[in-house]
Amino acid sequence: MGLGKKQFASLVLSVLILEDILAIVLMVMLSTMAVSHNFEGTEMLASIAKLLFFLILWFVVGIYLIPVLLKKCRRLMGDETLLIVALGLCFGMVVVAAHTGFSAAFGAFIMGSILAETVEAENIHRLVSPVKDLFGAIFFVSVGMMVDPAMIAEYAWPIVAITLAVIGGQAMFGTLGVLLSGQSLKTAIQCGFSLTQIGEFAFIIASLGVSLGVTSSFLYPIVVAVSVITTFLTPYMIRLADPAWRFVDAHLPARTRSFLGRYTSSAPTVNHQSLWRKLIVALVRITVVYSIVSIAVVALSFRLLVPLCRASLPGVWGSLVAAAVTILCIAPFLRAIMIKKNHSVEFETLWKENRSHRAPLVATIVLRLLLAVSFVMFVIGGLFDISVGLVLGAALIIVTLMILSRRLKRQSILIERTFFQNLRSRDARAEYLGEKKPAYAGRLLSRDMHLADYDVPAESEWVGQTLGQLRFGSLYGVHVASILRGHKRINIPGADERIYAHDKIQVIATDDELLYFGQALQRAAVLDDDIVEKSEMVLRRFLITAGSPFCGQTLQQAGIRQHYRCLIVGVERTADTLCAPNPSEPFHEGDVVWIVGQESDVLRVAGEEQLLN
Repeated sequence: MGLGKKQFASLVLSVLILEDILAIVLMVMLSTMAVSHNFEGTEMLASIAKLLFFLILWFVVGIYLIPVLLKKCRRLMGDETLLIVALGLCFGMVVVAAHTGFSAAFGAFIMGSILAETVEAENIHRLVSPVKDLFGAIFFVSVGMMVDPAMIAEYAWPIVAITLAVIGGQAMFGTLGVLLSGQSLKTAIQCGFSLTQIGEFAFIIASLGVSLGVTSSFLYPIVVAVSVITTFLTPYMIRLADPAWRFVDAHLPARTRSFLGRYTSSAPTVNHQSLWRKLIVALVRITVVYSIVSIAVVALSFRLLVPLCRASLPGVWGSLVAAAVTILCIAPFLRAIMIKKNHSVEFETLWKENRSHRAPLVATIVLRLLLAVSFVMFVIGGLFDISVGLVLGAALIIVTLMILSRRLKRQSILIERTFFQNLRSRDARAEYLGEKKPAYAGRLLSRDMHLADYDVPAESEWVGQTLGQLRFGSLYGVHVASILRGHKRINIPGADERIYAHDKIQVIATDDELLYFGQALQRAAVLDDDIVEKSEMVLRRFLITAGSPFCGQTLQQAGIRQHYRCLIVGVERTADTLCAPNPSEPFHEGDVVWIVGQESDVLRVAGEEQLLN
């Protein structure tokens, strides 16, 4: 079964993002080749490790700080200020990336990824789009001016060869990669044929290689020509995806087709992680991320804080203050490395399941303790000239205090909670506004239950009625989970909650019940001719007689508006004199009352005998 349009677009977008990340890795390799005359594998690995270090560091710190900054300053920033702040953050990250030895494109890519995870992402995208279009035009004009048509004509055959290689290679390897991920053959071929172009990152890589002197000058116009040709050919390749899939599927051997069917159907089982794998992956992720943050804090401290403290405080006090501040800054991260996941479901299940698991589990704890001790020993040993035994003893005491400190535990939990709240703030906002299904919707599928959204039209008969009056549960078998009204969300509404026009209601039910409910909603929104005629408003006059129930009563006492849904327009007491009704003045015999309402309601108030022409 193929993917839906949104899922297919998401898959292609994910592949494109990975291509951009790999392009950044390639730019780092080119920079390393430029500064090193004898480029070796170890230097490449060191460059990639440096790239990963700064990528994780900037992402973690950015996701933690920038959404908090934008939330705090939201009321102070208009559109102009938000635009300047967003551009300033991007240019600032470009400067930081350049100072650490990376390209400007890498810095802009990182900051764009961070801003995309904030609640202001849509506003920033709307404000930055004109600037993007302006610089995009400048970029492509400059690219065109750097291309020599004579050189393109001279290297026509290499351009044709590279174009064919790009189209064939992208289609083949893209299809193979998607197929290995567990998708069907049709989806894999569609994705592969959608990725046959090279984009603007190719221009940047080619220009970087030329400027650094690691590639020939004729390569740049060739890359531009190949990019233009593949861009124009991509729509035709997408159109050829379905015929190519039918051809491949028709000519595949039966054994290969059977194998692919078993592989794609068993992919979820193959990808299911065991408890050990879940635990190890989580521990490695936590250890790597917090270790990178701790290394960055220690490096900044030794570079900035230590010289400042030693210059300001005499003797050993400067080093003592610097060590204390540095250890306090990294303490929440070291505690998370040591304690996190020690009481998780995976850890406790493995501990109770088999005694043979306990030794490896204890080993994971000991290794993380040694890592935390090593950080503390490095800080103390780097600032004080004392023996290794004293450094080890002091480190063990400090680490023990970290483990026992409840305040440090709360701080560590708060830091992690803030990070994950910022990371999923856009998803939480989308769920609140009904733009995305909540997380529990996926769990309902295993029980043949679904969460569906329905918009209530303005002309629906349900508008104005309460949930208790509508009785959705007893009539249709559905349960209302939430009501979305503009930017307001009402979760688990009560029986007294009313339905208003253009409300979006989220209901939980089976497929058959949802189908029945949807049909009822459509019927409730259809206007019958009888309803139209009955709703017509009329203006009538009636006479107050001695036997009228309203004679001697005031307008408030009569309750004509409340009980009969009619409106008194005026009262005639003398010939051709119509005066506005006085709510506190009683009706008298002979008064002619002008009334507005539906025909049936007017008849209930006046009666046939009192109506006048």
